Amino acid sequence: MEVLLYRVLLYIHVSSAILSVGPFFVLIPIAKKLESAGQGVQQAYIGIFRTSVRLVKHAGHVLVGSGVLLIVNSHWAWTTSWIVATLMVMGASVFFLARAFTPVLKKFDEPGADQHFLVKKLTRSVWIYLFLLMLMLWFMVAKPVLW
Repeated sequence: MEVLLYRVLLYIHVSSAILSVGPFFVLIPIAKKLESAGQGVQQAYIGIFRTSVRLVKHAGHVLVGSGVLLIVNSHWAWTTSWIVATLMVMGASVFFLARAFTPVLKKFDEPGADQHFLVKKLTRSVWIYLFLLMLMLWFMVAKPVLW
């Protein structure tokens, strides 16, 4: 029974990791189109950004919960270097996610907003967040001994 539980938790964990990373790959081409889009199309793209960020947040909750359960049901200690490193990067990514997207997306609605600057900022944020997510994914897959 324990093996089955672990495999189900691992499946949930991997699935939520995919849902946490995947939408940001879609946002890269959308960010490029955002700058030259007309007002109506631009609002649709912004809606995709908002929905993606919301999906990533909820998938992140499942990811964290399943990760905790996996560690509790495994031989890994909370002080293992790759777990500590993952938690540190996760903390940074949560802080970054909260500040990088929603405030910028709200500025698109302000009159006289510098669209070019906002698009560049969104594009940069997508790449930074993808880097953080891929770094965490590397820690979880490679399980490097860092100290």
